[in-house]
Amino acid sequence: MATVKLPEAADHLSAVWGRYGDFIADHAEGVYVYDTEGRRHLDFTSGIGVTNTGHCHPKVVAAIREQAGKMIHAELNIQYHQPVFRLIDELRTVVPPNLDAFFFTNSGAEAVEGAIKLARQTSHRANVIAFQGAFHGRTYMAMSLTNSKSMYRQGYAPLVAGVHIAPFPYHYRMQMTESDATEFCLNELRFMFATQCPPDDTAAIIIESVLGEGGYVVPSKAFMQGLRQICDEFGILLILDEVQSGFGRTGKWFACEHYGIQPDIMVMAKGLASGMPLSAIAARKSIMDKWIVSSHGGTYTGNAIGCAAAVATIQAMKEERMIENAAKVGGFFMDGLSELQGRYPVIGDVRGVGLMIAAEFGTPRAPNTKAAKELLHKAGDDGLMLLTCGPFDNTIRFVPPLIVTQQQAEDALNIIDKALGTL
Repeated sequence: MATVKLPEAADHLSAVWGRYGDFIADHAEGVYVYDTEGRRHLDFTSGIGVTNTGHCHPKVVAAIREQAGKMIHAELNIQYHQPVFRLIDELRTVVPPNLDAFFFTNSGAEAVEGAIKLARQTSHRANVIAFQGAFHGRTYMAMSLTNSKSMYRQGYAPLVAGVHIAPFPYHYRMQMTESDATEFCLNELRFMFATQCPPDDTAAIIIESVLGEGGYVVPSKAFMQGLRQICDEFGILLILDEVQSGFGRTGKWFACEHYGIQPDIMVMAKGLASGMPLSAIAARKSIMDKWIVSSHGGTYTGNAIGCAAAVATIQAMKEERMIENAAKVGGFFMDGLSELQGRYPVIGDVRGVGLMIAAEFGTPRAPNTKAAKELLHKAGDDGLMLLTCGPFDNTIRFVPPLIVTQQQAEDALNIIDKALGTL
């Protein structure tokens, strides 16, 4: 693809942004992004799992326009506003039923920070356990929990104290069966209690319901249920990070539904408001009511336009049965990737759930980053937008909007097949 001529202003953007491509987007609709050259791109990134309802869903656009004409900024310390109440009513129909109190903020990282503050203050304990491969954000507390790539921590030490990292049951990389990896990791967690992190000093265990940036790894039901049991045994709060796996991405409203567990605290963002910067902490009211008044907050928390967009997002997902579509098309796409794996040994593993799907390149001990990145760029040249993930960037993640059709999924598989044939 010809190199895009960028405006002079591009030289004045911070270089800290890592980039997957350089085309200039003009507009987007549904599962497609259109660049300023008039070229159409099939978006299997959803802005990193954000535009679950598709780009510019009419219901969401209408809600944003209507609220912008009424009130743009309504600080919740000063007054209530109707969109936040409507959003609570909608959320209570989809979140785990034990979560009945909410705090709204701007990003996933901010919600994680808030969730840890809530857990520490209300439990009167200091330590927090996260998992190997986790990505919880890049603000200081969130970064201290994040270990999916060392670059996210590079040059920022010392990090926040009291954070301990446990092994995640990534059975492909561990070269174990799923059941053996589950047993090993649960045992190692108990070993941590005996050696470095006393349970009576541990406020919370935080885990992504499906590992995101760390490689799109789905833990076993037995592992997640075991984790819930350990938290109950020691009075530790279980925080589920559903920032990327929530709002239909896995074929359920939230990935924790696949495991039959309920968290004490849940963090949401990304797909919540179809692209408006809004995130949420949901918790048991008995926990939230202990949070000391004014010990946490923020100027833009619970933004009125963001809340209105989130209400429209949830309603559109229900009306158009997007979650059912995610499960159906996700199954079709997984089958297609597995067929490609059979023909192209460079693909070491295909995994996922719903429309949160990954293909890992290479072997557990010899990750093939080069092949993954070549595939990403070749597919991009043919109009398919993709992302990598995992510590070695050797895993391609497939994250289309939940409105994607089987035909569009087949179009993507054909592009991938063509690219694989040239590696």
